[in-house]
Amino acid sequence: MEIRIGQVLVHYVEHGSGRPVLVLHGAGVDHRETEACFEPAFDAVAGLRRIYPDLPGMGRTIAPETLRSADDVLDTLLSFAEEVTGGDGHLLIGHSAGAYYAQAMAATHPAQVAGLALVCPLLPGLRDVPEHRVTAGSPEIGDAVFRSYFVIHTPEMLDRYERYVTPGAALVDQAALERIGARWTLTPDHAPAYAGPTLVVAGRLDSTVGYAAAIGLVDRYPHASLAVLDDAGHALPHEQPELLRALLAEWLARVDRSN
Repeated sequence: MEIRIGQVLVHYVEHGSGRPVLVLHGAGVDHRETEACFEPAFDAVAGLRRIYPDLPGMGRTIAPETLRSADDVLDTLLSFAEEVTGGDGHLLIGHSAGAYYAQAMAATHPAQVAGLALVCPLLPGLRDVPEHRVTAGSPEIGDAVFRSYFVIHTPEMLDRYERYVTPGAALVDQAALERIGARWTLTPDHAPAYAGPTLVVAGRLDSTVGYAAAIGLVDRYPHASLAVLDDAGHALPHEQPELLRALLAEWLARVDRSN
C-alpha cells in the first residue's frame, strides 16, 4: 500500500483490524524486519491493526531531496501517522532508529499515542557501548554485517538475517541516508515526557547502541517498564522472540487498563 505525504510516497503494509499499531524499523533495512519480528507477538491478539511503513530512503519509500534532516523525516512520520490512523489513539513501537523517531512522535502528540514501546532504542549521548561478543554458534558463518549485528550465530539466525534483513538492505538509498544522517539529531522538544504506558527493552550485548542510555529512560517516562536482556544484541527481536512477546503482552495489558 502507498500513501502520499507531501512529496513523499510512503510504502507500507498492514495486517488485521482494530486499534492501529504503528511499527517503525531501524536504519538500513525496511518494513520486512519489523514485520517478521513483531507479527508473531501480535498474531494471536484480537483487535489490532498492525501498520509497517518503509521509512524514507529505505525499502520502497523514496526520500526526495527536500528531506535533509531527521526533523524532516519526523514531520513525514507524524503526517503519515495522522493519515493512516485518522488521528485516533494508536500504539507506537520502534526498533533502533525507529525508536528514536517514536519517542519524538509520542512527545509531539501524546494524546494520540495510547502506548509507546522502544526496543534497542537509538539515543543521543550513547555511552558504555560494549564490544561485540558472540554468545552461541559459530563466529565464522554469514557475512560481516551478520556477524556484527547478531550475537547468536546459528543457522536459524542466519536464515532470518538473509530473509528479513538482507533484502531491505539492498534497497537502501545510501545517498539519502547520508544526507539525512548529516543532521540526524532531532531538534529538542521541551514538552513534558510522554506519560502513557511505556516499554523499554535493551540488549545487554548490544554493540550498536548499548543498553546504558536506555536504562536512563526509566527516569524520563513515569510509566515505563524496563528490561535488559542477556544473550541479546541489537538484533534482540530476532534473538529473544519469546521474551519480547511476553514483554509486549504485559505492555498491551497496561495499555488496556489505562484506556
